[in-house]
Amino acid sequence: MQTGVLRVLRATAPSWWRHKELRRTGQTGQAQRLERETVLRDLGYSKQAASLPNAHVICGEGGTFIHLRWTTVSTFAPIERFPLAALAVARGIPFIDIRPVTDVIAFANLPRVTQDGSVDPEPWGPRSSVLLFN
Repeated sequence: MQTGVLRVLRATAPSWWRHKELRRTGQTGQAQRLERETVLRDLGYSKQAASLPNAHVICGEGGTFIHLRWTTVSTFAPIERFPLAALAVARGIPFIDIRPVTDVIAFANLPRVTQDGSVDPEPWGPRSSVLLFN
């Protein structure tokens, strides 16, 4: 998995506007150095997220955030445009989506999940209740 993560980070680093601008102005060496630093930094965040029990990714209208205990990595972009957050979710880091629900019917039809992560078997109905805490 680590080589896949590294491959994605290396592929996305040159697409940063700052790195593109440095290449455009002929400062290729500096762009490559900053890209390597970016990849190493993000790889460190990825390793940290995988090793911390309370790490999680939040995506909302204000951007995407990876919470790593005392450190927060953030961007003002949806998760689809934040490769590090998408990689963290792909590695199994919990994901909290606080973006507004636009399709209420699709949301209501999502499968119900129990506390241990398994799908809650039917039947549920309008009078079903959910235990919020033990």
